[in-house]
Amino acid sequence: MALRDKLAERSAPFLAPGERIQAVMMSQTGPSPYLALLTYLIFFAVRRRIIVATDRSVLVLKAGFMGTSPTEVLQRLPRTTQIGPVSGLWAKVNLGGEKMYIHKRFHSDVARADQIAAATAAGAPPAPVPPTPQG
Repeated sequence: MALRDKLAERSAPFLAPGERIQAVMMSQTGPSPYLALLTYLIFFAVRRRIIVATDRSVLVLKAGFMGTSPTEVLQRLPRTTQIGPVSGLWAKVNLGGEKMYIHKRFHSDVARADQIAAATAAGAPPAPVPPTPQG
């Protein structure tokens, strides 16, 4: 099973009834991930998050140590919330007042979620959910 599928499956219990996932991605808070090149101690300061864009809202979920098992909902933001723009290996974003870093592996998911958010803000009818890249 692909990582995005696992994240979506594990995040499903935190959604409202009938809510559909449009994009899901991992992120982390704390010191810059680039500091990991200098010291391994950074791993003790990092807090992992799972960002889930649904057809109704954007959820920020607290995740366990490995980052793939959500434990609680930290924030529920309006669906018109833009997550990006993102660039570089670790993109720094501010979501709901919390600074997060999103790895390049999930930049396509951020772009898809932001595209849907922009269409929602413009009042466009909901578009079909585009397929997620495998991995």
